[in-house]
Amino acid sequence: MFRRTFWFTTGVAAGVWATTKVNRKLKQLTPESLARTAGNKAIEAGHRIKDRAVGFALDVRDNMAVREAELGDALGINENPELPAPRRHIAIENRNDPKYVEGSTYQTYPYNRNEDH
Repeated sequence: MFRRTFWFTTGVAAGVWATTKVNRKLKQLTPESLARTAGNKAIEAGHRIKDRAVGFALDVRDNMAVREAELGDALGINENPELPAPRRHIAIENRNDPKYVEGSTYQTYPYNRNEDH
């Protein structure tokens, strides 16, 4: 009797295990699951490609700066000449404005938020 109960229980357990394995595999093979898996793999591949492209762009930028410095040294154009101070000009002078100062080259006006309304 014990022997029959043992084999019956073993058979039931094997049947349940096999049924769950088959059901899981069937769920993995549904069109929705296959589409989800393919989408996830495509996203992962896209991330890998993006990371490689960013790394390549950074390498190119670094090497470009090094080569530019080498060429600048070879041609003697890396020397920084002293540049004149930037000049500021007023597009339209309003001589009637009380803030107008004769001979000034740069005029500052406070921002008035109500001016646009």
